[in-house]
Formats: sequence, C-alpha cells, structure tokens
Amino acid sequence: MTICALDLATTTGWASHASGILISGSYKCRNKAKEPWGSCFLSFKRWLREWLLQEKPEKLYYEEVRRWSSGDAAKAYCGLRAVMLMECELWGIEVVGVAVGTIKKHATGSGKASKDEMIEAAWRRWGVRCKDDNQADAIAVIGLALDLEKQKKHI
Repeated sequence: MTICALDLATTTGWASHASGILISGSYKCRNKAKEPWGSCFLSFKRWLREWLLQEKPEKLYYEEVRRWSSGDAAKAYCGLRAVMLMECELWGIEVVGVAVGTIKKHATGSGKASKDEMIEAAWRRWGVRCKDDNQADAIAVIGLALDLEKQKKHI
C-alpha cells in the first residue's frame, strides 16, 4: 500500500511510503509575496497531479490546520487544501486530515513542539535529515499515518 502525506503551505512538505521505502521533500509554489495567488494554486495543482500519478497512493494524510498565524497563511492553506481535495476526489484517493497538535505529539511527545524540534524528530525517529520544517512535518504526518494504518490491521 502506498501512503502519501502533505504539510500544506506555500512551501509544501511531502512524503511517500511504499514497500518500506520513504521519500520526502518540499515543493515551493509561491516564490514572491506579490505573485498572484491564482498562479500559486495552478502551480501546486500541476505539481500535485504529477506527484499523485507517480506515487499512486491509496491514501493521502495531511496536516489539518484549524488556526493560522496570518491572513496570507489562511489563504494559502485553504486554497491548497481545496486543490488537494479536488485532485484526490478526481483520482479516487482517500484523504485523512490529522490535527497539528496530534502530529507534533506523536513526533516529539509534545503537542506544542517547535519547528526545530520537529526537524530533530524527523532525524531521530525516522532517520531523515530535512532541509526545512515543511519536509519534517510531512515526515511526521507519514510516521503517524503508518502507525494508524498498523493499528487498523490489528483491530
């Protein structure tokens, strides 16, 4: 079973796990603050479609944000989430949202972990040296997803 994970933001963290192999990274869809939001969402849609076609996941887990630090963060997240949900619906991929605090607690033991703590947890728990906190968050999401999937098999 292939499972994918996303940490949605203008720099989106991504991770994929299949046949015991974990890959991850981050994708930047908006390079300049003045760049139109529409071009960010179109860029993300193209990237996401290619990624989903390549990975062919049965499930996609994502970090479900309920509060934002800024208006731009809210705009980005909601737009990217809409694109993600449409693409997954189109391709028949099950989508599972997981709360930020749940992800952080699973990765570090604290639901209020910092970005640096999440980067450290990606290395310590999953052996991945992340280039940024977005990638680290996606690693944490996939780690939690794998544990949740194991629990379902044992029920």
